[in-house]
Amino acid sequence: MDGVTETTDALAGLLAAGGVVVLSGAGLSTDSGIPDYRGPSGVARRHTPMTFQTFTGDAVARRRYWARSHLGWRTIARAAPNGGHRAVARLQRAGLVDAVITQNVDGLHAAAGSTPVVELHGSLDEVVCLGCGNRTSREELDRRLRQANPGFDAAVAAVNPDGDVDLADAEVARFRTVDCGSCRTGVLKPDVVFFGETVPAARVARCFDLVRGARSLLVLGSSLTVMSGRRFVIDAARRGIPVAVVNQGPTRGDGYASVRLDAPLGVALPALADRLAPADAPAEAGQLVAGGG
Repeated sequence: MDGVTETTDALAGLLAAGGVVVLSGAGLSTDSGIPDYRGPSGVARRHTPMTFQTFTGDAVARRRYWARSHLGWRTIARAAPNGGHRAVARLQRAGLVDAVITQNVDGLHAAAGSTPVVELHGSLDEVVCLGCGNRTSREELDRRLRQANPGFDAAVAAVNPDGDVDLADAEVARFRTVDCGSCRTGVLKPDVVFFGETVPAARVARCFDLVRGARSLLVLGSSLTVMSGRRFVIDAARRGIPVAVVNQGPTRGDGYASVRLDAPLGVALPALADRLAPADAPAEAGQLVAGGG
């Protein structure tokens, strides 16, 4: 028996026991056309990620963000769940996976039919006003931005996992932002956690509760570089809850894992679902477009 087969068998045995909580990262969405940062298909960023402090304190930086995100949103909105997302949903319907915690903001787990899904870092398909707290859909904001910027278009070389793109300063300079449609003055922000911003405490607590109630924690497509996700792996390992990692390339959680499979998720996860939930039919929900309906 070779090493890969042995590892796959061990992973299948862990999942077959049920009570699994999934923790997913950007590597799970690469087959949907959304690149990750650090994996084999990671994009080399040429600008510093937006921080909450810069976004709220600098109107010019806000315009730059929204110009880039306005174009990037088109790719996110068109993205459909891939075989990995659908495999996770199948394992949930088979009663083996209890819940999904995702670090992604693309909405693809829910579009594939998974439930419950805790979006640790929020979702790009909602927008919140920092003034009055009003929430609207990204679809509605997209309509308003198109009206405010007729003909605004630019060649997009690559979209980052958080939904923005690289854009020339000249393109940014001609972009017009819009304020809250409810209070008319509030600053609009995507309902995602920026760098320098804290994940809501209630959301973190819910994730810890899910992990602590699990029989095992399955990490999919995450390098676990950021403590925001890695803390759940550390907590599980300290409590004696087995951790399995499926990812291409090393992760910062490998030392906590009892099972580690280095393989493409779009191949490994459907194979596991076929093995453990062979009677499950493909989900129609998997045809939904993230952020659509």
